[in-house]
Amino acid sequence: MKKYITLFIKEIVPIIIGILIAMYINNWNEERKDEQYINGIAASIKKELKATSKEIKDKIPLQKSLIDTLDFYSNDKKITLLNTLTKAQGLNFPLIRMNAWKAISNSRIELLDYDNIAGLANIEQQKDFLKIKLDKLTDLIYPNLYETGNDKKKIMKIMMLDIISTEESMQREIEHFLETYK
Repeated sequence: MKKYITLFIKEIVPIIIGILIAMYINNWNEERKDEQYINGIAASIKKELKATSKEIKDKIPLQKSLIDTLDFYSNDKKITLLNTLTKAQGLNFPLIRMNAWKAISNSRIELLDYDNIAGLANIEQQKDFLKIKLDKLTDLIYPNLYETGNDKKKIMKIMMLDIISTEESMQREIEHFLETYK
Protein backbone atom coordinates (compact mmCIF):
# COMPACT_ATOMS: atom_id res chain seq x y z
CA MET A 1 0.00 0.00 0.00
CA LYS A 2 2.82 2.39 0.88
CA LYS A 3 4.36 1.62 -2.47
CA TYR A 4 1.18 2.73 -4.27
CA ILE A 5 0.86 5.88 -2.20
CA THR A 6 4.51 6.77 -2.85
CA LEU A 7 4.08 6.09 -6.55
CA PHE A 8 0.86 8.11 -6.62
CA ILE A 9 2.56 11.07 -4.88
CA LYS A 10 5.55 10.86 -7.25
CA GLU A 11 3.20 11.04 -10.23
CA ILE A 12 0.69 13.59 -8.93
CA VAL A 13 3.12 16.14 -7.39
CA PRO A 14 4.77 17.04 -10.74
CA ILE A 15 1.32 17.38 -12.32
CA ILE A 16 0.13 19.70 -9.54
CA ILE A 17 3.33 21.74 -9.72
CA GLY A 18 2.95 21.98 -13.50
CA ILE A 19 -0.65 23.17 -13.14
CA LEU A 20 0.35 25.74 -10.51
CA ILE A 21 3.17 27.05 -12.73
CA ALA A 22 0.80 27.28 -15.71
CA MET A 23 -1.76 29.18 -13.59
CA TYR A 24 0.94 31.56 -12.32
CA ILE A 25 2.15 32.26 -15.87
CA ASN A 26 -1.42 32.77 -17.08
CA ASN A 27 -2.18 35.20 -14.22
CA TRP A 28 1.05 37.08 -14.84
CA ASN A 29 0.22 37.32 -18.56
CA GLU A 30 -3.33 38.57 -17.82
CA GLU A 31 -1.99 41.21 -15.42
CA ARG A 32 0.51 42.33 -18.05
CA LYS A 33 -2.27 42.62 -20.66
CA ASP A 34 -4.47 44.55 -18.20
CA GLU A 35 -1.61 46.93 -17.46
CA GLN A 36 -1.01 47.52 -21.18
CA TYR A 37 -4.73 48.12 -21.68
CA ILE A 38 -4.90 50.60 -18.79
CA ASN A 39 -1.79 52.42 -20.01
CA GLY A 40 -3.32 52.74 -23.48
CA ILE A 41 -6.66 53.93 -22.12
CA ALA A 42 -4.90 56.34 -19.74
CA ALA A 43 -2.98 57.88 -22.61
CA SER A 44 -6.20 58.24 -24.62
CA ILE A 45 -8.07 59.76 -21.68
CA LYS A 46 -5.29 62.29 -21.08
CA LYS A 47 -5.13 63.19 -24.76
CA GLU A 48 -8.90 63.66 -24.97
CA LEU A 49 -9.05 65.73 -21.80
CA LYS A 50 -6.18 67.96 -22.92
CA ALA A 51 -7.96 68.53 -26.24
CA THR A 52 -11.22 69.26 -24.40
CA SER A 53 -9.45 71.66 -22.07
CA LYS A 54 -7.99 73.55 -25.02
CA GLU A 55 -11.35 73.56 -26.74
CA ILE A 56 -13.02 75.11 -23.68
CA LYS A 57 -10.29 77.74 -23.36
CA ASP A 58 -10.68 78.64 -27.04
CA LYS A 59 -14.50 78.86 -27.00
CA ILE A 60 -15.11 80.86 -23.81
CA PRO A 61 -13.82 84.16 -25.27
CA LEU A 62 -16.15 83.70 -28.26
CA GLN A 63 -19.04 83.06 -25.90
CA LYS A 64 -18.17 86.15 -23.87
CA SER A 65 -18.15 88.11 -27.13
CA LEU A 66 -21.69 86.88 -27.77
CA ILE A 67 -22.71 88.08 -24.31
CA ASP A 68 -21.19 91.50 -25.02
CA THR A 69 -23.04 91.62 -28.35
CA LEU A 70 -26.30 90.68 -26.62
CA ASP A 71 -25.69 93.47 -24.09
CA PHE A 72 -24.91 96.00 -26.80
CA TYR A 73 -28.02 95.23 -28.87
CA SER A 74 -30.40 94.33 -26.05
CA ASN A 75 -32.47 97.51 -26.36
CA ASP A 76 -32.24 97.87 -30.14
CA LYS A 77 -35.66 96.92 -31.49
CA LYS A 78 -34.33 96.72 -35.05
CA ILE A 79 -31.85 93.93 -34.28
CA THR A 80 -33.27 90.42 -34.10
CA LEU A 81 -31.80 87.60 -32.11
CA LEU A 82 -30.56 86.16 -35.42
CA ASN A 83 -28.81 89.47 -36.26
CA THR A 84 -27.18 89.44 -32.83
CA LEU A 85 -25.96 85.87 -33.28
CA THR A 86 -24.63 86.72 -36.73
CA LYS A 87 -22.75 89.78 -35.46
CA ALA A 88 -21.18 87.62 -32.72
CA GLN A 89 -20.12 84.92 -35.22
CA GLY A 90 -22.82 82.50 -34.08
CA LEU A 91 -22.88 80.04 -31.26
CA ASN A 92 -19.53 78.53 -30.33
CA PHE A 93 -19.37 75.62 -27.96
CA PRO A 94 -16.52 73.24 -27.11
CA LEU A 95 -16.39 69.65 -28.25
CA ILE A 96 -16.20 67.58 -25.06
CA ARG A 97 -14.32 64.34 -25.71
CA MET A 98 -14.94 61.41 -23.36
CA ASN A 99 -14.74 58.40 -25.72
CA ALA A 100 -11.91 56.57 -23.96
CA TRP A 101 -13.64 56.98 -20.59
CA LYS A 102 -16.89 55.63 -22.03
CA ALA A 103 -15.03 52.67 -23.53
CA ILE A 104 -13.53 51.61 -20.22
CA SER A 105 -16.59 52.50 -18.14
CA ASN A 106 -18.67 50.16 -20.28
CA SER A 107 -16.25 47.25 -20.14
CA ARG A 108 -13.35 47.06 -17.68
CA ILE A 109 -13.93 49.79 -15.12
CA GLU A 110 -12.71 47.51 -12.33
CA LEU A 111 -9.16 48.08 -13.58
CA LEU A 112 -9.24 51.75 -12.48
CA ASP A 113 -8.91 52.97 -8.94
CA TYR A 114 -11.76 54.80 -7.24
CA ASP A 115 -10.25 58.30 -7.37
CA ASN A 116 -9.80 58.10 -11.14
CA ILE A 117 -13.31 56.74 -11.61
CA ALA A 118 -14.76 59.51 -9.43
CA GLY A 119 -12.85 62.25 -11.27
CA LEU A 120 -13.88 61.02 -14.70
CA ALA A 121 -17.48 60.50 -13.57
CA ASN A 122 -17.58 64.11 -12.30
CA ILE A 123 -16.33 65.39 -15.65
CA GLU A 124 -18.87 63.25 -17.49
CA GLN A 125 -21.65 64.54 -15.23
CA GLN A 126 -20.68 68.13 -16.01
CA LYS A 127 -20.68 67.24 -19.71
CA ASP A 128 -24.24 65.96 -19.30
CA PHE A 129 -25.27 69.18 -17.48
CA LEU A 130 -23.69 71.22 -20.25
CA LYS A 131 -25.59 69.27 -22.90
CA ILE A 132 -28.88 69.89 -21.09
CA LYS A 133 -28.11 73.60 -20.86
CA LEU A 134 -27.18 73.77 -24.54
CA ASP A 135 -30.40 71.98 -25.47
CA LYS A 136 -32.39 74.51 -23.44
CA LEU A 137 -30.54 77.35 -25.14
CA THR A 138 -31.32 76.02 -28.60
CA ASP A 139 -34.94 75.53 -27.50
CA LEU A 140 -34.98 79.25 -26.73
CA ILE A 141 -33.12 80.46 -29.80
CA TYR A 142 -34.74 78.68 -32.75
CA PRO A 143 -38.37 79.68 -32.18
CA ASN A 144 -37.27 83.25 -31.37
CA LEU A 145 -34.75 84.00 -34.11
CA TYR A 146 -36.74 86.99 -35.36
CA GLU A 147 -37.61 88.43 -31.94
CA THR A 148 -36.34 91.97 -31.41
CA GLY A 149 -37.33 92.50 -27.77
CA ASN A 150 -34.76 92.64 -25.02
CA ASP A 151 -36.43 89.95 -22.88
CA LYS A 152 -35.23 87.06 -25.11
CA LYS A 153 -31.80 88.64 -25.41
CA LYS A 154 -31.53 88.95 -21.63
CA ILE A 155 -32.67 85.37 -21.11
CA MET A 156 -30.12 84.21 -23.66
CA LYS A 157 -27.41 86.21 -21.89
CA ILE A 158 -28.29 84.59 -18.55
CA MET A 159 -28.25 81.15 -20.15
CA MET A 160 -24.88 81.86 -21.79
CA LEU A 161 -23.43 82.99 -18.44
CA ASP A 162 -24.67 79.75 -16.89
CA ILE A 163 -23.13 77.71 -19.72
CA ILE A 164 -19.79 79.50 -19.31
CA SER A 165 -19.91 78.83 -15.58
CA THR A 166 -20.41 75.12 -16.24
CA GLU A 167 -17.59 75.08 -18.79
CA GLU A 168 -15.22 76.83 -16.38
CA SER A 169 -16.13 74.37 -13.65
CA MET A 170 -15.50 71.49 -16.06
CA GLN A 171 -12.20 73.11 -17.03
CA ARG A 172 -11.11 73.15 -13.37
CA GLU A 173 -12.18 69.50 -12.94
CA ILE A 174 -10.20 68.49 -16.03
CA GLU A 175 -7.07 70.35 -14.93
CA HIS A 176 -7.30 68.88 -11.44
CA PHE A 177 -7.80 65.40 -12.87
CA LEU A 178 -4.82 65.74 -15.23
CA GLU A 179 -2.62 66.89 -12.35
CA THR A 180 -3.57 64.00 -10.10
CA TYR A 181 -4.28 61.19 -12.60
CA LYS A 182 -2.42 58.03 -11.72
